[in-house]
Parts: sequence; C-alpha cells; structure tokens
Amino acid sequence: MTVTAAARPIALGAVTVAAAAVLRARQRRWGATDDEVNRTLPGDDLISRADVTATRAITIHATAAQVWPWIAQLGQGRGGFYSYDFLENLIGCDIHSADRIVPEWQRIDIGAQVKLAPQVALSVALVVPARALVLRGGIPMGNTPPPYHFTWAFVLREAANRTSRLVVRERYRYTRRWAPLLVEPVQFVSLLMTQRMLRGIKQRAERATRTVPPSESPCGNA
Repeated sequence: MTVTAAARPIALGAVTVAAAAVLRARQRRWGATDDEVNRTLPGDDLISRADVTATRAITIHATAAQVWPWIAQLGQGRGGFYSYDFLENLIGCDIHSADRIVPEWQRIDIGAQVKLAPQVALSVALVVPARALVLRGGIPMGNTPPPYHFTWAFVLREAANRTSRLVVRERYRYTRRWAPLLVEPVQFVSLLMTQRMLRGIKQRAERATRTVPPSESPCGNA
C-alpha cells in the first residue's frame, strides 16, 4: 500500500470528525444570532461552567407580554410543550399541548414543579413575567440521579415593530464521566423537539394577536 493510499482513510476520518463538529455546533444554535449565543441570559449563573450549552431562538410577531402566557403554562398536565406530542406520548409523557391560554395555568412560582411526564419534573428556579422562566433539574435513570446538572431557560426580548425574540437555552454540567454518552446523542432529539416547540409557541401567539383586539389582554377571552 502506498503512503497516499494509507493516508486516505485517515483523511476521510478527519473530514468526518470535522463535519460532525460543525453540524453539532450548528444544531446547538438553531435560529440564534451571535449576540444571543454569546449573551449571558437569566439562569446562566446557576451553572457557572457548563459542559454543553445550546441556544435556540425564533422571532414572534407578538409582544413579549402576548407570548408570555404560553410559556407560563408549560408542563405536563398544563399547557404541554407545543412540540411533537405523539412522540412524547410514545414514551408515556401524557402530553396534550393547549391551543388556548388557560387562566388557571398562568400562576407559576419559584420552587414549583413543571412536569415533563407524570413522574418526572423540573423545578422553577426563576420567574420574571414577560421576561424569563428558568427550570432546573434533570431526568433520573430509574433510581440513579441524573448524571448532570441542567437548566432550561425561556427568555423573551422585545424587538422592533411589536415583535419579540424567544430564546431557549439548555445548559448541562456533567457530574459523571459517562454523562456525555447520554447528553450528546440527546442533543439531536432536543433540536428536533425545540424547533417544533418554538414554532408551536410562535404560531399560537401570532394567531392570538390576530383574533384578540389590541386593547385587550391575551388572557381576556380565555
């Protein structure tokens, strides 16, 4: 075998690794600007040195105050997650995403539990109405605690012409050496579900602004 022939598998492997790294970096910042990726967001201080950070975002043609009620009612047994319910329900999450704002689900307090499934929940770490909701915790593996610390932030920023930016950030800090074997593959699932969730919130908030008179609260006709 010539030196050139022997080098080809090595070169191919290097290209594959590089391509995977680029793909991984892109999927962790879907829809987000450089400023949003680099900006410190509410909840970042809860995990000072994250091993993995994903920042994804979308523009919504509604004000932050009009988008907030959809975020406030997130959770299993509440408004759901506006994503692929059928996929979540395949693993027993019992999610039913709401298409309306429900007044009884609007209160959310620090320390409250936001369920991902009937027996799995994250804790509310920060609430700033029309600005930020930060959840923390993780998904245990049977009787084994999550091998990472985790925060999930939903941050709203006002933009021009009565639009807003919704930025969703995930931060992981590993507590076990094998944690990357779990977190890294899940990031691709996270991208799929987060894209759908962002679009789901956008569609609902924009539809509500078209049906509710500007002088009324988005909760007024709920």
